Amino acid sequence: MSRTRCATLLLFIFALTAGLRWTQAAEEGPERRPPNIVLLYTDDQRFDSIHALGNPVIETPALDRLVAEGTVFRNSFVTTAICCTSRASLFTGQYARRHGIHDFSTPLVPEALAETFPLQLRAAGYRTGFVGKWGVGNVMPEESYDYWRGFPGQGKFFDDDRPGLHLTDRQGEQALEFLDGCTAEQPFCLQVSFKAPHTEDPAQRQMPPSARYESLYEDSEMPIVPTANEESFARLPKFLQDSEARIRWAKLFDTPEKYQASVRDYFRLITGVDDVVGQVRARLAERGLAENTVIIFTADNGYCLGEHGLSGKWFMYEESIRVPLVIFDPRHAANERVAERDEMALNIDIAPTILELAGVPVPASMQGASLAPLVEGRRDVAWRDRWFYEHLFEHKGLPKSEGVRTERWKYVRFLLPDGRYEQLFDLRMDPREEQDLARDAKHAGRLEELRTACDTMLQRAE
Repeated sequence: MSRTRCATLLLFIFALTAGLRWTQAAEEGPERRPPNIVLLYTDDQRFDSIHALGNPVIETPALDRLVAEGTVFRNSFVTTAICCTSRASLFTGQYARRHGIHDFSTPLVPEALAETFPLQLRAAGYRTGFVGKWGVGNVMPEESYDYWRGFPGQGKFFDDDRPGLHLTDRQGEQALEFLDGCTAEQPFCLQVSFKAPHTEDPAQRQMPPSARYESLYEDSEMPIVPTANEESFARLPKFLQDSEARIRWAKLFDTPEKYQASVRDYFRLITGVDDVVGQVRARLAERGLAENTVIIFTADNGYCLGEHGLSGKWFMYEESIRVPLVIFDPRHAANERVAERDEMALNIDIAPTILELAGVPVPASMQGASLAPLVEGRRDVAWRDRWFYEHLFEHKGLPKSEGVRTERWKYVRFLLPDGRYEQLFDLRMDPREEQDLARDAKHAGRLEELRTACDTMLQRAE
């Protein structure tokens, strides 16, 4: 029997067993039912772009409510800051060196796809739905879901088939359509993968919002980020000054007027997502599904709004790698919920978290750790104090890189044609990452320690 057929048979047996177990649990009482899962994730949303998480300008009432009722991971990161690789890591719970997705055209091989959390849930009896940007190759796994409204590539904010309808609003309609087909008898998992607030290029206006948000923030002055200046840009090595991130900066941020217009549109797109979050929660309540539905909100990577004179993500700066992460599990009483966790959470933790919440075994191939014990409020959980970053995307304007992030230190090495270029930042003393200590003799010991750690963690990531 082939490996694929064997895996399929095992999944079928597991699904049959799980179905019997869940049928019995439903008969014994609602508290024994496996939870529904709603995973909402945006594209290019940085960690500080939610009002309740410290942004004084942006309006995000639905996300603010989710933050108030859920568990916020204050230090949440992606292991690769580019959408194709990060989404593959989110689905598989694996580092890029293991799942092998380093570009936009390569799909997950069937064996790897079978071990992603949505397919594991479906095999275990869940009804599964996908809405939005798939992002992992051009082969769409439509047959692997019960409800499919995914699309390849980046998509467009406005399409010709329904003029004037913004993509975010369309995704909201599709999410509600999926929920209307769900029942309390069968657990479900819905993924809503937003394009917003990703840029649209080429376009006259790179982040066009829905028409109803055009006047939003019109009278608000967008705060200038502290390192969006020529002094910070001048500190960068020449290859970063000449990178794609500087080219993108010129399109969005090279004049005060462009900066204000671009940040307003970025915030408008996030407010549009926030509206869909509110609609989803309202529909769950209307259908009597809210009390048993875990909601997870996160992003595939962050985004530089002019920091260091750059735009975009890719590099290991905090603005690129740090994302919002909120997990709301209504099954915990209000006094049992932990409002905030400071542990370093990663996108590779999402898949094992979802499977543990659902009571589904976590495949051995997953490299992340379940966040469920942290959401439950446990303080005795041994947790990582450092993690590995990698960015192996092929692009002449984006040097490959890898590194290690600890609670205090950040080590980065760029893999250039003529050798390595290293950076070292003390995040406690220099949170804006302006003082590179890699060539400071006083920090030679720290540099060597993290260099060795990076080598070791690289091997473990494979």
